[in-house]
Amino acid sequence: MSSKLGIIIISLFLIFSCSNSKKEAVYEPSNKLNPYDLYKEGLDAFEINDYFFASKKFSEAELNFENIELAAKASIMSSYSLYGISFYDRALENLERFLRTYPADKNIIYAHYLIAIIFFEQIEDEKKDLNPLTEANRKIDFFLKKYPNSDYAIDLKFKKDLIINQLAAKELFVAKYYISTQKWIPAINRLKVIVSDYNKTIFIEEALHRLVEIYFHIGLENEANKYAKILGYNYNSSEWFKESYRVLNKDYDFKLKRNKNKTNKKEQNLLKRIGEILK
Repeated sequence: MSSKLGIIIISLFLIFSCSNSKKEAVYEPSNKLNPYDLYKEGLDAFEINDYFFASKKFSEAELNFENIELAAKASIMSSYSLYGISFYDRALENLERFLRTYPADKNIIYAHYLIAIIFFEQIEDEKKDLNPLTEANRKIDFFLKKYPNSDYAIDLKFKKDLIINQLAAKELFVAKYYISTQKWIPAINRLKVIVSDYNKTIFIEEALHRLVEIYFHIGLENEANKYAKILGYNYNSSEWFKESYRVLNKDYDFKLKRNKNKTNKKEQNLLKRIGEILK
């Protein structure tokens, strides 16, 4: 027992002595790194597209700068470097920290712009994750409201139009899925979102046609006619209007074929008469 007790006492002594030495090491003075040299290293790496190393050096420079403006500049450069290598999550974390730490900095507008761009660049097609799409839309709306006359607003307005088209495409994709499973009510609700919120996109014509198709199928012909009139009034030369007309007029194909036959017969008679004249 005495030998075991001795081992325990020695172990406790070593643990406490190590703990004390670590505490002392923490408070030992160290040479402060030169933030200008760190920033220069980051900038050199940035210029040769070594964004990972650049981000590391800019972050170190930020921690060592006493001047708050220079620290903020190093922070935003670190965020941009992370964005440059598509480390989107880390870039967003860094930018959110920048907004909290340097709320009065002159680069605050650019930080908001870069956040919007990061979400925008993560948008995939309408079948994939919707979160980057909705976040990009939310952030762009915020930016255009807060900084409508900034240099970045023109670019974000263009991207906003692309996002609206993508949101409409998502609604149409989901609506067509519901149609394929014969879930008419959720399909109608999705299509009506396009009609009310995204009526300036390229998907409005098909959305109106699908409403005509569904309402006619479930026996609500008045509703089908209502949306057919909207489609006809605004897009009467489109293929979707022709498809809707075909749904509401079952003899359309027969009439079309008969009229085509008449046209062909007239052309044949005309050619026959021309041939007789030339003899």
